[in-house]
Amino acid sequence: MSDAKSDGANTPRDGANGAGANGNGVNPEKDLGAANLPGMRGDRGEEIRVQRGMFGANNGGDTSGYGGLVRSIRLPGAAGRPYGGWFDEVADELEGALEEQGLLPGNVIEKTVVDRDELTFHIEREYLVAVARTLRDDPALRFELCTGVSGVHYPGDKGRELHAVYHLRSITHNRLIRLEVSAPDADPHIPSLVPVYPTNDWHERETYDFFGLIFDGHPALTRIMMPDDWLGHPQRKDYPLGGIPVEYKGAQIPAPDQRRSYS
Repeated sequence: MSDAKSDGANTPRDGANGAGANGNGVNPEKDLGAANLPGMRGDRGEEIRVQRGMFGANNGGDTSGYGGLVRSIRLPGAAGRPYGGWFDEVADELEGALEEQGLLPGNVIEKTVVDRDELTFHIEREYLVAVARTLRDDPALRFELCTGVSGVHYPGDKGRELHAVYHLRSITHNRLIRLEVSAPDADPHIPSLVPVYPTNDWHERETYDFFGLIFDGHPALTRIMMPDDWLGHPQRKDYPLGGIPVEYKGAQIPAPDQRRSYS
């Protein structure tokens, strides 16, 4: 997999102890001379926001001691050929199988990412079911198992704030890849993969419960963790950190993010 790193996240750094870590406001992702953070991508990938502080707290509540950090939050960009190893074989077989179905790979696959020696196909959501069925049934691919779907929320990724990530494994060929699909907050609909991978039933329900992604065609899309009348989706980044106040021995304890603040 020697070629996989060339478009990945591990850009060499100039030094381990740059000037940006001491809270002077330098953005080490912009000023490469201040290379003081691990896993830098430099100017590669797609910048979706600039984070200040260790955890992005903006109300004075960052008690980590790293409130002065400034860094770019980037999604890895598209990789270029050759991807390396068997990644090219899978990509070629998938694109060829799509063409046999009368689909243009460029319209179906938004981008192909090789990052940290892992392969991810970003798929346009209307083609998700067709791609999943192709990956499952094509003899040269045979990704028979989907181990679940993970929800992700990027509030700064305008127009595609909600992401669903599917983890596919080929038992026949001993390979692991991912599919990633995005949807905007204003239209959080993604086709259900339960007809292709029935084990996704409860995984999609959990992702709906926590992130608000609506999986069209799911046989029973209801909450699975939170009460049926719960308002909101607790794992979204815009959900209140502290949750709800707690009643304790006649007193009300404020939510954690409201208990104290720092100037």
